[in-house]
Amino acid sequence: MIVVLKSGTPSEEIKRISNEFDSRKITPEKSAGHHKVVIGLVGDTAEIDLRQILNLSSFIEQVLRVDKPFKRASKEFRYGEPSEVVVATPNEPVTFGQNHPVVIVAGPCSVENEEMILETARVVKAAGAQFLRGGAYKPRTSPYAFQGHGESALGLLALAREATGLGIITEVMDTADLEKVASVADVLQIGARNMQSFSLLQKVGATGKPVLLKRGPAATIEEWLMAAEYILAADNPNVILCERGIRTFDWQYTRNTLDLTAIPVLRTLTHLPIMVDPSHGTGRAEYVPAMSIAAIAAGADSLMIEVHPNPTEALSDGPQSLTLEQYQELIQEIAVISKAVGRWSQTGCVAKIV
Repeated sequence: MIVVLKSGTPSEEIKRISNEFDSRKITPEKSAGHHKVVIGLVGDTAEIDLRQILNLSSFIEQVLRVDKPFKRASKEFRYGEPSEVVVATPNEPVTFGQNHPVVIVAGPCSVENEEMILETARVVKAAGAQFLRGGAYKPRTSPYAFQGHGESALGLLALAREATGLGIITEVMDTADLEKVASVADVLQIGARNMQSFSLLQKVGATGKPVLLKRGPAATIEEWLMAAEYILAADNPNVILCERGIRTFDWQYTRNTLDLTAIPVLRTLTHLPIMVDPSHGTGRAEYVPAMSIAAIAAGADSLMIEVHPNPTEALSDGPQSLTLEQYQELIQEIAVISKAVGRWSQTGCVAKIV
């Protein structure tokens, strides 16, 4: 259930209304948008008479029930207004959201060594990226595949952050590693295989740090949003959804099927920002540029692109990684389409376009 307050409602009245719900053992969560203040009510509201809520204050404009199972993630919970996730990076705060420039996240699948991660970080930063991605802990299908360098790789990510000012996005796989990963990462990533690891979602949510939630390879959109609900229910509103491809029948041509229809569908269901990962979504470097451009045209708020100085020698996911040169060329193409839809920063790499 949500309570929509009239524009200009005094803060004292908002507090009084919220206290009234507290006394009824219902949790009020205030969401201040650009035009409205909305109080979301979490708890057993099924038996509450809407007229009783309306009579609480003359400043209450409307009371609506949220009929979806994902309450906090639902679009109605913010009265249709998109949320923003602001991440403090060494250079400046970066905002993920529908009404902001496209945020570029780039880097290798795995952190392999100091030279490689620093070279990659400097190139992606120069081309306009705001975040460096790189796996310290890697979930792999085979127990014999490279699993990442773990804690030592976190140290290299911290070094790259200090050298370039890029924000860091890296995956946390286990609650036992959460504190170490959170000490380095500006955004904690929940990988596709852990999308429904509910205890992990709860503990990651409790850190208060921004969380990037990747869609599971066989997850429905509702299951994905219910996973986001676990993080939001931990009193952490900073969730970014990441579409990274789902499993279909054409596995012989692409690693996954990138579900770009998820973008407009999510826009009708949730207020949360949307990222697209065309690298995992296709598994083939040659398809990444087309899917990156298509994702922006469809309304994505951010892109995550795998980049490696020498993909043929990468310890993981080489076939889907762009070279540094290919990445620089792609960014110029991305800038063109992003400018066309009004989603490109005036700083960035627009000046490189000729």
